Amino acid sequence: MLKTILAISGKPGLYKLVSNGRNMLIVEALATGKRTPAYSHDKIVSLGDIAIYTTEEDVPLSRVFETIKEKNEGKAVDMSAFADDHSLRAYFKEVLPDFDDERVYTNDIRKVFNWYNLLVGAGITDFADPEENSEAEAAEEK
Repeated sequence: MLKTILAISGKPGLYKLVSNGRNMLIVEALATGKRTPAYSHDKIVSLGDIAIYTTEEDVPLSRVFETIKEKNEGKAVDMSAFADDHSLRAYFKEVLPDFDDERVYTNDIRKVFNWYNLLVGAGITDFADPEENSEAEAAEEK
């Protein structure tokens, strides 16, 4: 599901991929539903391609979102509850205990929570990729 959700540098919010054009993508803002073109010179990143640095191996963003969803019972994260950067990092440590303190910046953590809130607000709560689910089911059957 996250493969079709895009972050576009220089544009606020998240976008859903609607269609491919010749030298552009047609995207729809999750917050407003407004469709706009995203051109090939824009820096466009799929949320399905993002991972968070940890001390072991990088963790896909979809798995981080699933953990946040379980911790918050499917509700949005209250960003105003974090008085400072230290409390924000402490909460993220509860979500992903082994994240790399040196390579994951506070702004990155804030962005993860903001993206999660945008997705939940748009009614998107199925973060796991179908391929990831089938691999997990295959491992359980063995």
